[in-house]
Amino acid sequence: MKKITFLFILISIQAFSQIYVGASTPVYVQNQVLYVGQNINLAANSNLYLRNLSQLVQGTTATSTNSGTGTISVYQEGTSDNFEYNYWCSPVGINTSSTGNNNFGITLLNRPTTSTASTPATILSLGNYDGTSNPLAIASYWIYKLTNANNYSQWVQVAGNTTIAPGEGFTMKGTSGSDATNPEGSGANNPGGTGAQRYDFRGKPNDGNITVTVGASNASTLTGNPYPSALHLNAFLLDPLNSACTGIAYFWEQDKTVNSHFLTAYKGGYGSYSPGSLGSNGIYVPATFNTYNPDGSVNTTGPSSGLSIQRKYSPIGQGFVINGVINGTVTFRNSYRIFYKEGSGLSQFNKPAKDKTTAKTTSKNTENEAEEEVQEIPHIRINTIINNQFTRQLALAFLPEATDGVDRGLDALNMDSALPNDANFWLEGGNYIIQGVNFDTSKRIPLIVKAETSSTFKFSAPIVVNFDNTQNIYLYDELDSSYHDLKNGSYEVTVAPGVYTDRFKITFTNSTLGVGEATKSNFYISQDNTNQVLRASNPESTNFKSFRLYDMLGKVVLFKDNLGAEQNYAFSTSGLSDGIYIAAFLTSDNEKISQKIIITNSKN
Repeated sequence: MKKITFLFILISIQAFSQIYVGASTPVYVQNQVLYVGQNINLAANSNLYLRNLSQLVQGTTATSTNSGTGTISVYQEGTSDNFEYNYWCSPVGINTSSTGNNNFGITLLNRPTTSTASTPATILSLGNYDGTSNPLAIASYWIYKLTNANNYSQWVQVAGNTTIAPGEGFTMKGTSGSDATNPEGSGANNPGGTGAQRYDFRGKPNDGNITVTVGASNASTLTGNPYPSALHLNAFLLDPLNSACTGIAYFWEQDKTVNSHFLTAYKGGYGSYSPGSLGSNGIYVPATFNTYNPDGSVNTTGPSSGLSIQRKYSPIGQGFVINGVINGTVTFRNSYRIFYKEGSGLSQFNKPAKDKTTAKTTSKNTENEAEEEVQEIPHIRINTIINNQFTRQLALAFLPEATDGVDRGLDALNMDSALPNDANFWLEGGNYIIQGVNFDTSKRIPLIVKAETSSTFKFSAPIVVNFDNTQNIYLYDELDSSYHDLKNGSYEVTVAPGVYTDRFKITFTNSTLGVGEATKSNFYISQDNTNQVLRASNPESTNFKSFRLYDMLGKVVLFKDNLGAEQNYAFSTSGLSDGIYIAAFLTSDNEKISQKIIITNSKN
């Protein structure tokens, strides 16, 4: 064992097998990484300070054996808005004498006063809803956690209790006011306005394997980075040992202009992060903001956040939501830890922008910043403006290993699927924000469009990332067999109330793909308005699978399946409103025959 016997000596990048920190020999790490191959022993009243984006990385391969009642101190900043949530996951637990990781509570949070000194935060009672910056006071009412939940009622209030297990995430609202104290020379604790609030996490550092429970059927669990170092989020999400979760991470975003504690006034939603592959930078799609009813269900729609946040390396303290596919567990491991400084690179915390040291990546002693900047997953972003109120953004990714089904760690389910008007990818009966495919020009990618009332949808594809810029991108409208160029323009359409799962598709060529558009001189469609009947003549007895009659808003008003090979078909149009309709017949060979008709329901 190596024993550190110096006082406030700045550590450069160093590696140790084990570390013992004595009460009279505090360790101060500035703007560097401290790598410890095994355990840390913090003697009573000892301190290990991580400052100016310093991080602690450990190499334990199983359960933590960190010991001692001393503390590690590490900073992180959250929102300074006392109406806005951050999602957190603590890097420390209470500093008891027992070996291993321990529970966390907000009583372990402090206000820095110098680079080494802090004062404990005041924990406000449940009847106080607004935190303050100076003195630092935290409103305990807003501290909640979530495990294996399928609805809003399953959030559990923690308040000021020390009952947050290692690896469990928690919610916490920010603070009001300002605090000009600048303990480490990188900025004020809270500059006020739209700035960020600094917290000092003090306790025993989390280490080793940390297990979190997940539940089947996309049950949601709030978790996050549980270590005092960056977390390689791709490695955690894509590890086959963690196959009990979907491999997607979701990040809470909230409209900062709404100053209210009432749930009905909240505007927020979940941004979706798909890692795609281990070495890629992943794809992040921002949230679309909603407001909420008192029971947590969606009330009305609002704007998109428009955030563009890099997520590959989760910074210290960052919380996020994962969904389960089976009842089981996922495990955080030291092998996912990496020294990657938080900032403008691939590691960003959900909070207001703040000047930081330029981010660089170091895994132990190795710089690898350059190779991290170019690994973008080829994808296009499809924007849908709905009723000129908000934009739903989708991402269609192209990876050779992707299938046409749901791929773990790639296809991201919509966490805000209760929106009354929305557009998503339609994949295996679910609504998806991110979809991955193996690119083929013959593919048609279905979209699901949902409208609670008559609504206008405007589609475009303005963003193409690391993909062939000459490749055409179209939206195919099944209603009138039309193709619309989304790269060089947009397609605006008004639809009647309903859910459309087979009308709109993303295509890469302007010819019908998979469904042939047939022109048959021996197949006749006509409207007999005198007798209020739509007729079709099929003298060659072609076998037909289905018939659909659409109004001009795309709503199916008549349908019949398994038509067979009859020579004549007749469908009553009585009761239909006067207007223009589209009659569409689909053959057993997937050829579509469609024709516009006019219904007047007049016998004259």
